[in-house]
Amino acid sequence: MIEQFINFVIRPPRAEYNPDQYLWEKDFTLAGRTYKRQDLELANGRGHTLHCSHYVPSPFPEDTPLPCVIYCHGNSGCRADANEAAVILLPSNITVFTLDFSGSGLSDGDYVSLGWHERDDLKVVVSHLRSNKQISRIGLWGRSMGAVTSLLYGAEDPSIAGMVLDSAFSNLFDLMMELVDVYKIRLPKFTVKMAVQYMRRVIQKKAKFDIMDLNCLQVAPKTFIPALFGHAIEDKFIQPHHSDIIFKSYSGDKNIIKFDGDHNSSRPQFYYDSVSIFFYNVLHPPQVSSVYPSKLDKYYDLGDLKIGAGMDESVLYEIIAGLRTAGTDAASSSSAPPSISSTKFVGEFLSEIAPVTSVSMLNEEISINGDDPLHFQDKPNGQNDECCSYTSSNRESWGRCSSLGGSDEETSADCAAANNSHQMTLKALATPLRSIQQKPSDPPEEKKKKKKTKPPTAPKKPKREKFEKLEALSQRLRLCILKRVNHRRHHSS
Repeated sequence: MIEQFINFVIRPPRAEYNPDQYLWEKDFTLAGRTYKRQDLELANGRGHTLHCSHYVPSPFPEDTPLPCVIYCHGNSGCRADANEAAVILLPSNITVFTLDFSGSGLSDGDYVSLGWHERDDLKVVVSHLRSNKQISRIGLWGRSMGAVTSLLYGAEDPSIAGMVLDSAFSNLFDLMMELVDVYKIRLPKFTVKMAVQYMRRVIQKKAKFDIMDLNCLQVAPKTFIPALFGHAIEDKFIQPHHSDIIFKSYSGDKNIIKFDGDHNSSRPQFYYDSVSIFFYNVLHPPQVSSVYPSKLDKYYDLGDLKIGAGMDESVLYEIIAGLRTAGTDAASSSSAPPSISSTKFVGEFLSEIAPVTSVSMLNEEISINGDDPLHFQDKPNGQNDECCSYTSSNRESWGRCSSLGGSDEETSADCAAANNSHQMTLKALATPLRSIQQKPSDPPEEKKKKKKTKPPTAPKKPKREKFEKLEALSQRLRLCILKRVNHRRHHSS
């Protein structure tokens, strides 16, 4: 039983996987933008080879360094656990670096040390990123053993911009004593302590670290990096009070989030939203560029509409591209707009896509009463309502995500500003809208009946009122289109 407990600490089940099957593809598309996975190998101080992956935009923006978040997995995890972090952070222009710690995954090493030697592995990764001029600020995101690793390393490197610490334990010795009670090992206390001392010697001989030294409460008061703590309320393996104790003694800017679930359960969406906001605030990534390339004249010609002063052509480009994609009902796997055989004017495009627009208007449920004005929920960049989760306890669920969620790259403030600008665009969209909103022509007999029933003195609606209604409908149309473009789900190529 003691040998099993020792293996439970330093030799948990090892994740064996195929990177091409369980990681993101070498080239993939997320929220309309293309990214790539760069695989590399690093050597730590003990001579072990560490297998790593770095998710970056493709192509990488020139002369614009991007921040990076290093994801640190748990004791039986691997770099595939960072798949969900890539989905959350990449759309915000934050690159994601992940590795198999020594003794885990495909990396060399026979044992894990629950953060002690993993701290040195993390140091090697940070040094590698510091030497890369394309990387600016660095953040850490750790879960379980990875959270302890991040905390131990953060105490030594104050240049880290921020840390997310999910389910960290405060003290390994105390954790081991608690696990005896959790697993209901019926032994007297003095016998348990003697067994732990024996385990301490064995672990020190095999894994080359002392379990008594693995104490986060010794480094938390000396760490000033902004940190976001997270812990599941029903966690029986590492109980929530561990994070509470560390949080209380932590000296830097801090916040803590509790959520439903256990140690290995998928995290709720609001937690991922908080993580995204946290990293956005501490890493200050550059503004996300447009979904489409800047040189779009070869795809669409705005013609006479270019005369309008202050008109934002990129907005109209996105509307046209979104409508065309909706018309074909095909998910895009490239960041470029759909190619066309010849250059067309906007007027022709709008008339061509009018039926698609009518379908869009019917499918979108948008309230226009005074109690519920038109708005979009202001979510952090890159958040998905449905996020694939890969946890260390659910290895069979790894692999490629079945779908990639879109990202809200426009905040509600942008949408509000769009209502008051781009008048030329709205007028252009009003043209096909007239044909869409037209009711089917009544038979001649019905028209006569209607004329008879209609009072002869009924006043005609002024042209100004009709124009205002058309303008309101065109605004609704544009918001519908933008919503469809921003929330479109893209399948990996």
